[in-house]
Amino acid sequence: MSAGRLTDLAYALGWRGVRLLPEPLAAAGFRMAADLAWRRDGRGVRRLRANLARVAPAGTDLDRLTRAAMRSYARYWMEVFRLTDLGTERIIGQMRLVDEHLLRDAHAQGAGTILALPHMGNWEQAGAWLVATGIPFTTVAERLRPESLFERFLAFRTALGMEVIALTGGESPPYGLLAARLRAGGMLCLLADRDLSRAGVPVRFFGSTATMPGGPAALALDTGAVLLPVTLWFDRDGWSARIHPAVAHSDVATMTQGLADAFAAGIAAHPADWHMLQRVWRDDVGDGTRPSAGAPLPAAQNPPAAGNSSAAVGISAPHAAPPMPAPWGP
Repeated sequence: MSAGRLTDLAYALGWRGVRLLPEPLAAAGFRMAADLAWRRDGRGVRRLRANLARVAPAGTDLDRLTRAAMRSYARYWMEVFRLTDLGTERIIGQMRLVDEHLLRDAHAQGAGTILALPHMGNWEQAGAWLVATGIPFTTVAERLRPESLFERFLAFRTALGMEVIALTGGESPPYGLLAARLRAGGMLCLLADRDLSRAGVPVRFFGSTATMPGGPAALALDTGAVLLPVTLWFDRDGWSARIHPAVAHSDVATMTQGLADAFAAGIAAHPADWHMLQRVWRDDVGDGTRPSAGAPLPAAQNPPAAGNSSAAVGISAPHAAPPMPAPWGP
């Protein structure tokens, strides 16, 4: 059996098997799996620890924080597998949103709204909450192999009420369709703390240089849409999120830095709920060690012109399948 087929089978078993278990038993099992992965200290866990070392205050017990972050990541996956069974009442009733008026006011203007968020908390639940409270939205997803795995996640998100556009492999790049949704007064949700294109916008992030996708800012400038940073975290009995003030329209580099600043504030407040097991900073090498800290910010790239393709502007988004297998493996 191919590796792709095994991965697809693992997700299929997760969706079927986890939903059959009582929730306390499922939660305990995922915590145990997270602790096992933390003890094995594989590549994904080492990268997570190195990332957390950048964002946590001096003197933080990194081992304890990394363990908590792995448990948070495991909770995300447990909830994803059970999300369609949670019910609208729970999805709405156990969600706490700080400064919700910023979201509602932006949407009421009818000029389009972009919610840009980092990999924090449970963004799938947040999307389900958004739809359940009367705001449908569009997002994009990475097309992974095998195709059956992509189709599985596409069906999952569609069932929650999201419109999902493939990042690649479609009849045309998604930028034009996303811009059309905004011009019609719609809403986009885009994960924006990890650059998938390797041509992202340099930003200062926790004191060092990272790159983040310029797509959210470029779309806002091209369409006149409101750009709102959002950060999320888990509560013991539910979920929380904060809508940050809108990023003022200026240029792609400045606006992307504004997103990075808002993300940093949210991550600093809830570091254990930032699920980042991939490379973020330019001076990272290997498993997260770096030759020097505080490297100077390189010259900004030319801002993408309005109307550029998704490859040029670096659109990122909720993935077709976030990388669950990596932390559990070697």
